[in-house]
Amino acid sequence: GDHAAASGPLRTHAADRGKVIGTALATGPLASDATYRSLAATEFNQVTPENALKWDATEPNRGQFSFAGADAILASAAQNNQVVRGHTLVWHNQTPGWVQNLAAADLRTATQNHISTVVGRYRGRIAYWDVVNEAFADNGTLRNSFWLQKLGAGYIADAFRWARAADPSAKLYYNDYNIEGVGAKSDATYNLVRDLRAQGVPIDGVGLQAHLILGQVPASLQQNIARFAALGVDVAITELDIRMPTPATPERLAQQATDYRRVLDACLAVARCVGVTVWGFSDRHSWIPSVFPGQGAALPYDENYRPKPAYDAIHAAFGGGAPGPTTPGPTTAAPDRQPPTAPGQPTASALTAGGVQLSWPAATDNVRVAGYTVFRENGASDVQVATATGTTAAVAGLSPQTRYQFYVRARDAAGNSSADSPLVTVTTPAGAAAAACRVAYAVPSQWAGGFNGSVTISNPGATAIAGWTLRWAFTGGQTVQSAWGGTATQSGSQVSVTNADWTRVIAPGGAVTFGFSGTFAGSNPAPTAFTLNGAACQ
Repeated sequence: GDHAAASGPLRTHAADRGKVIGTALATGPLASDATYRSLAATEFNQVTPENALKWDATEPNRGQFSFAGADAILASAAQNNQVVRGHTLVWHNQTPGWVQNLAAADLRTATQNHISTVVGRYRGRIAYWDVVNEAFADNGTLRNSFWLQKLGAGYIADAFRWARAADPSAKLYYNDYNIEGVGAKSDATYNLVRDLRAQGVPIDGVGLQAHLILGQVPASLQQNIARFAALGVDVAITELDIRMPTPATPERLAQQATDYRRVLDACLAVARCVGVTVWGFSDRHSWIPSVFPGQGAALPYDENYRPKPAYDAIHAAFGGGAPGPTTPGPTTAAPDRQPPTAPGQPTASALTAGGVQLSWPAATDNVRVAGYTVFRENGASDVQVATATGTTAAVAGLSPQTRYQFYVRARDAAGNSSADSPLVTVTTPAGAAAAACRVAYAVPSQWAGGFNGSVTISNPGATAIAGWTLRWAFTGGQTVQSAWGGTATQSGSQVSVTNADWTRVIAPGGAVTFGFSGTFAGSNPAPTAFTLNGAACQ
């Protein structure tokens, strides 16, 4: 019907607030149910594959990967301009028996391979990953899972490091239930996140599942979100549903709407709460009745895809008013159609025979600039060469003694793109036509005085690199604190990283990635030159 038409879909109002509104997606109804497909596309700007990325779906037998379900959801998300949340990599549930039965050393190898393969396949296409899921028992002790029994508590940090190596740009989350309010389990999660960050482990966020019971939204929800955010991580409501005894009554539906509003308001009150995902949107496709007999009606749409009072409450929380007959007229601002201003003219630095660092003055937007895309001028078909959330980007893969022109576009959270910046023209100097190695250096996350670095070494040659040491010099006084995927040492500004066992061999045409945590004061410039086993890299 035209229920939401009075003031636009949820995603429009969420984007206006700089937030995501997401839903879990099931592959069955996505393929077979046109109404399901339409509502999922229209109302939500983020999707989470409900089951298609879990281990039993992606690697049912060792080394035999299956991505058909996940690929279908990724294709739908791309078509509908939706961000994807990956769920989940390390979980005691829905993990095949062959994994659970492995000996410790084998389990470690298989887990690293699984994370590297799955995350690597969707590198740059999945924005958030639930890396470790439900590692705590309700009393705040670590769950006595096969992971803990065989690998010890360090499996959690290892999983995050492997995920960062596989996709340096994805935001990595710990995800759990019954941690929405302050209590023993959320205290344990808080301590875990604090300790991981102190150790330089690349964790970017905490997911509060929020499988809630009618009338039981924790009073401390907003306080709890805020204390996690104060650790320097993002927070997301990842699996929201609010179940009730069935059948639903008008009184229960009204209470449910109040509960949904409380959850949305708590998230919207904390800047680092990135948004809310409902675990499915229609009662027609909900896990609740099969797990909690006699309970259900947990989602914003009923079994016939009619919006419930809970839908109106979400809509109103985002500032879209409460559409429908109870509202005397439209009570919302128009959708955000205003693009950002064009970024300023880029400037070039660190120019080599194979790459350049670009910087540009920031764009402005009426809501928020979400990021930038860098293009290489190429006649009628310009080429996208980099994306950035800040105002710098490294462009690699250039040829020596060649003239290039680049420009930048800004985009906002609603998907509006700016006009192009002015062009910057560079001519690469002479250099080796084909370097023995290529290096991509990135800073996926940074906070006051500290940062995580990610370095990818590519082998463009025809023979394998068997064992390596990569060296560079920092120019901003940075220090390396710890590393994963390699062993790091530092003397003054000179950094040296030697391969780990599992990153030792770089196949022809292949690449390995290692990461590190570091400190800096003032600016944090990227290194401008690298050598691998003594030879200069591009």
